[in-house]
Amino acid sequence: MSRAVLSLGSNLGDRLGYLRLALDAVRPALVAVSSVYETKAWGVEDQPDFLNAVCVVDDPARDHWAWLRTGQAAEQAAGRVRELRWGPRTLDVDVVTVDGVTPDDPELLLPHPGTPDRASVLVPWAELDPAAVLPGHGPIATLLAARPAAEVATARRTALELS
Repeated sequence: MSRAVLSLGSNLGDRLGYLRLALDAVRPALVAVSSVYETKAWGVEDQPDFLNAVCVVDDPARDHWAWLRTGQAAEQAAGRVRELRWGPRTLDVDVVTVDGVTPDDPELLLPHPGTPDRASVLVPWAELDPAAVLPGHGPIATLLAARPAAEVATARRTALELS
């Protein structure tokens, strides 16, 4: 239970800096990171666009709870305030999946329940690992193909670099 896929997002302040802060929190467990994408907000749409990326991490000493706590610590370091569900945020780190673990604890649902519906996660993940499978949902390439083309097109690859 050490390999995980994490989704990173930021739409307030130094968006790229906050994504870098999240990556720093998972080093040296970082295996790979996608390009940076700019996406429209999901859920609450009246807010600034997000920068998003997906990373793969691997650390035999961490289980799914440790990945959650690592993400939460990065969010706290970025000054994240939780006022509005799906509202603007300095940093959002979601645990998408961990080695096929599927707990049903309300604090950590895996795979992350929003993943099949979010181009902001599927597009960068497909870039990183086109053969990836979301447990219980199937290949991410299939999930991405099922999303409306107009929605997928809103995930725009940027020239920004994380590493």
